[in-house]
Amino acid sequence: MKLFQCSKCQHVLYFENTRCERCKSPLGYLPELEQLVPLVATTQKDIWETTAMPSASWRYCENHQQDVCNWLIAADDPDELCSACRLNRHIPNLSDSSHHEAWRALEVAKHRLVYSLYRFHLPLASKLDQPDSGLAFDFVDEDGHLPEGVAATTGHAEGLVTININEADNVEREQMREDMDESYRTLIGHFRHEIGHYYWELLVQPDDEVLARFRSCFGDERANYGESMARYYQEGAPASWRQQFISAYATSHPWEDWAESWAHYLHLIDMLETAFAFGLSLAPAVDESPSGESLLSTEATFDPYLQQDFGTILDVCLPVTYAVNSLNRSMGQPDVYPFVLSDAVVAKLAFIHELLWHWRQATPQVTVTRSGSA
Repeated sequence: MKLFQCSKCQHVLYFENTRCERCKSPLGYLPELEQLVPLVATTQKDIWETTAMPSASWRYCENHQQDVCNWLIAADDPDELCSACRLNRHIPNLSDSSHHEAWRALEVAKHRLVYSLYRFHLPLASKLDQPDSGLAFDFVDEDGHLPEGVAATTGHAEGLVTININEADNVEREQMREDMDESYRTLIGHFRHEIGHYYWELLVQPDDEVLARFRSCFGDERANYGESMARYYQEGAPASWRQQFISAYATSHPWEDWAESWAHYLHLIDMLETAFAFGLSLAPAVDESPSGESLLSTEATFDPYLQQDFGTILDVCLPVTYAVNSLNRSMGQPDVYPFVLSDAVVAKLAFIHELLWHWRQATPQVTVTRSGSA
């Protein structure tokens, strides 16, 4: 995630901020401009202006009242929700205060995901507008009442992503991570994994050439999914899985290998964008291999969303992961990125990068799709 700056007082701002701590201006995020902007009240109630787009007026997404969204929509927009919140189909019962906190954590992760999807210029429409090909999220409490047609467990089916709100509970999520013998389990990880399934259906499946390349890299997805998953949960991953896969779960089926690889690609891009925003450079005193090549020195000098060469991205990302993992160990915390990227995994990540790069070049304009728009 990039850093932002208040155009009124030049204070540093972060993506989820709703008020500038220096000048106290209310803040709103404009997805069209990818900017977090200070707002000025108008004579109309709840209508704001900003110098970033002085000829327009704005209002907050309706979910701003719930303290779960800081995105803006045009004052004359017929929708009450922003483009990110319009993706919600079902949210938890907010009469339970713990559900509200869980929902807020889910929205923080989801808004960060949507930010990335816009930066990649990926197609993103709500099922409200495009029932067949659009995207929707169900945030569910498996112990509560579930509306008809709402799944009880985290997963994806035909553009509908379900996230169990227990994933927002750190204790519950850690217990599930241990029970499933996972090295990493986070809310943003779930969102990135499940959205990978959605974009497989949009970007890979319809294109015969891309699908053939996918199969040569990830395997044949026509293998029976149910049987593959049953075998995985019964037998587990093969002992040598690290040579070919990013995680044990990725061994279960080519679709899951794709989704796991997709999620880790987004992890790396977001990590590198953050390093770039902070001007991060690493020049450790001890950093020399027998060949004389630098192993840990690096400098994040580019926006990864605009970098065509995946090798360059990887060259910067890997030293950053070593550094942040070491910082966490200094604090007695687990590694931020506890993964090893084998050559086979790198090839899968490079495939995803090339696919998204070509898609971005073909669709240079970000389109925020809303009801009634083209």
